[in-house]
Amino acid sequence: MTLSFLDRFRPQRPLPAPLVFEGLAQVRAYWEGLRRGEALPKRSAVDPRGLAGMLDRVFLAERIGRGLVQVRIAGSGLTDFAGMDVRGLPLSCLFATDSRAQLGVTLERVFDQPAVAELDLGSDRAGGGGLVARLLLLPLAEDDGAKLVLGAVSFAPGPAARCKFQIRSWRDERLLLAPEPQAEAPVAQPIRRFGHLALVHTSD
Repeated sequence: MTLSFLDRFRPQRPLPAPLVFEGLAQVRAYWEGLRRGEALPKRSAVDPRGLAGMLDRVFLAERIGRGLVQVRIAGSGLTDFAGMDVRGLPLSCLFATDSRAQLGVTLERVFDQPAVAELDLGSDRAGGGGLVARLLLLPLAEDDGAKLVLGAVSFAPGPAARCKFQIRSWRDERLLLAPEPQAEAPVAQPIRRFGHLALVHTSD
């Protein structure tokens, strides 16, 4: 009998249950519900009541440079995790130094494509090998020239130890937007000539 045959009769260790990051599907569904056709939702359409249950882990951030966003509104869950009020600070302050470049690349894809992105986050502390949170990034329509993103963080079950996030994996989904309607060019009317003069009329 071979060793592989005997292995069939040995008790097998159960596989660990996959982590469930609650609330992100709710936030994504709410954001999708605000879209009109293929357009991005407007900031003015976001109602906190639609984010009940996740409101403490939701934030709104504005693009202030390439790959950089500043947190404008943040829930108490993010404040508690960071140990400080993150409003007015760059989102990158929550991330370890070696993950900030990838965060910037992902943010640019969210704004430029545009795209929806998810990032799996670990801890920068020694022994923090597992995932501690997942971040969802959802683009919003420009508001007076400002590029905005709606974000939500869902923490893994159990107490969240204070740390800096490290990006373990990421994925994004490009969105197809309807082309903006183009203004019609004025239609030129036939030229009327009076001797050496010419008069041209347009529709405007």
